[in-house]
Amino acid sequence: MFRTEGFIILGILLLSFTLTISSLDPNDNEDSGETSDSEDHITLLNNEKEYEDEERQKPYSSQDFADEDIDRMPHVKESTIPPVSNIGHILEEFTPEVEDKTLDAVTKSHLNTALNVLGSARTSDYTVYDIRAAFLDLESAAEAGSMEAQKVLAFAYLFGEHRWSIDEAKVLFEKLVAKGSTDGHLGMALLHLTGVTMKRPNRPLGLLHLQFAANGGNPLAQMAIGYRYQGGIDMKTNCEKALSWYKIVARKVASKVTFLGGASVQRLRIPDEIDSSSSNIMDTNVFTYYRYLAENGDIPAILGLATLHLTGSKGVEIDYKAAAKYFGIAADSGNAQAFAYLGKMYYDGTVATPRDDGLAYKYFKKAADKGNSLGQTGLGLMYLEGRGIRADHIKAFRMFSAAAEQGSVEGQFYLGYMHYKGFGNVRDHKTAAKYFQLASQSGNLLAIYNLAQMHSAGIGVTRSCQIAVELYKTVAERGRWTEKFMEAYNKYQRGAVDEAAFNYMLLGELGYEIAQTNFAHIVEENSKSQQLFHTEVEAFKWSLLSWQRSANQQYPFARVKLGDFNYYGLGTHTDYPTALNHYKIAADNHHSAQAMFNLGYMHEQGLGLDKDLHLAKRYYDLAAETSVDAVVPVALAMLKLRAIFFLDYMKDNFAWHSALIVFLDSTLGPKWDFFVMSVLLAIIPYLLLQYWQNRRQIAAQVPVDHVPVPPAAE
Repeated sequence: MFRTEGFIILGILLLSFTLTISSLDPNDNEDSGETSDSEDHITLLNNEKEYEDEERQKPYSSQDFADEDIDRMPHVKESTIPPVSNIGHILEEFTPEVEDKTLDAVTKSHLNTALNVLGSARTSDYTVYDIRAAFLDLESAAEAGSMEAQKVLAFAYLFGEHRWSIDEAKVLFEKLVAKGSTDGHLGMALLHLTGVTMKRPNRPLGLLHLQFAANGGNPLAQMAIGYRYQGGIDMKTNCEKALSWYKIVARKVASKVTFLGGASVQRLRIPDEIDSSSSNIMDTNVFTYYRYLAENGDIPAILGLATLHLTGSKGVEIDYKAAAKYFGIAADSGNAQAFAYLGKMYYDGTVATPRDDGLAYKYFKKAADKGNSLGQTGLGLMYLEGRGIRADHIKAFRMFSAAAEQGSVEGQFYLGYMHYKGFGNVRDHKTAAKYFQLASQSGNLLAIYNLAQMHSAGIGVTRSCQIAVELYKTVAERGRWTEKFMEAYNKYQRGAVDEAAFNYMLLGELGYEIAQTNFAHIVEENSKSQQLFHTEVEAFKWSLLSWQRSANQQYPFARVKLGDFNYYGLGTHTDYPTALNHYKIAADNHHSAQAMFNLGYMHEQGLGLDKDLHLAKRYYDLAAETSVDAVVPVALAMLKLRAIFFLDYMKDNFAWHSALIVFLDSTLGPKWDFFVMSVLLAIIPYLLLQYWQNRRQIAAQVPVDHVPVPPAAE
């Protein structure tokens, strides 16, 4: 029961919510200033307000450069441009706060310094000590009344980026909500939806806070609302509403994509990492060896090391200066791929390679002349945009076509874009959709976004709300906030199990299937020792709920786990028919060998259905055909099944068999067949061992006079 004060607060929130809904609509946000950049971005389609881009009048340079001039170019250029502020980067998942005008200059300085450092936390520019100092500056600014500082600090407490303190985060969120903070509502929504540190979750109040945050423009809240409309979680399924919310976030994410590409983020599934022999995180010794090869002139190692530093993949620290250095070394040897990457770095600009259209063009041309597909794409993009050279759509189309023929993902995307807009060719939406589809299969984010646009509006393809939502969701889930996956995984690796599980739990509320899987796995494996939930039963219930959400997003392993939970009665009562249904879905829809094996066993034992040994054999055979890993378990199961067939034959043909079965049931219990099979399996290796030992003893006891003596030399 709510207390009287609770009713009053809830009434105020409902009144405010009504007023907010009447003035805000998810479709209105699409035309707000927040998304204006995407309308001018050349790689984003605009189906609602399509127009032909006017040719940009920019100064252009000569398009003819001698190869000798390019070879003599310095590969690293000192920047004369002031460092770009990272404040916008760190605040991408938030909305601007209205700061108190009385904040002093010192507080503002502390805030800006802290946000700049935290925005570059993944790069080599700052150490761990710098990041700690940044959080201290942030705490000082928060105490002085800065709402921006309070907000960033509250989420740092919530996710454990500074120190893990949910109680401190809750205090700050309550202060922010009292001042009308959109992002404060998001924080309170996550706390009420999960119920951590509370007696129980309060999902209605959590949804109310979530709606406030979404209407206020917070992309994480908009994702969470879209996910709920898509999956029918806490509200009725509504594909069109899910589409409108996901579209807002996807447009924001797509508008930030550059040709250089952003930082790489590994969204790792913990169950897959456990089963896999290789890790997606590079070991320190392997990295050291890689660097040793690079320093000794191994070109593939040099390129690999440069790419790791550029993208931050495999858990390597981002270091643009090191990337430019290694690409420069490879370029000195005439490597076309190195030329192309240097062109990308100068095209978009980094701290080590300031934006320089002239250098970008020269490097792209050098790579393209050597037949490099990345260089051809870069050169085509410069012709398309008229960056540093005269715009020429015919040459751009030719370059993209050459790159696409070599399987270049970027070339395929830009070729699709030109077909869509009709640049250098007749407009052809169907051909554009074909190229977008090809590029999207390799994970090109802009191709996925533009394909979603086409499915959403029915341009070049049959309109499909479901497909559009899935595509928009994929793009939305690639925002900067995805970096929290790596933070959660690192915590799990360090043994901070509860903290990692809570991070995944929060990300799971936003709709990330991988986060739902990881949370369910961690809680299940640590159900007795975890501190997030009051009891082991409650932990299993949360794990079951998360497996269910993951399975609904078509993850096969999660569907099998749902069967296991219902089979063993974890977080629910034992329910063989429901377990059987989940295994059947996993077997039929996902071809899961584990599910097929489990179905075979349930048919063999008659669990949840009539006993059928012939169907059991069929499922065992299917499991062995589907996966090599199932061959040994299936062989043992088939051995047991043959024994059962034999016993059934004896029962039908010999009267003494019934008495034997009764004797075994009364002596060894109803599961006596397991005992007998275990004894048989133990006897076989014992007999083999005895046979081998007897052979050795016989060989050792051969009489000396029986040993053949070589004939004496004449």
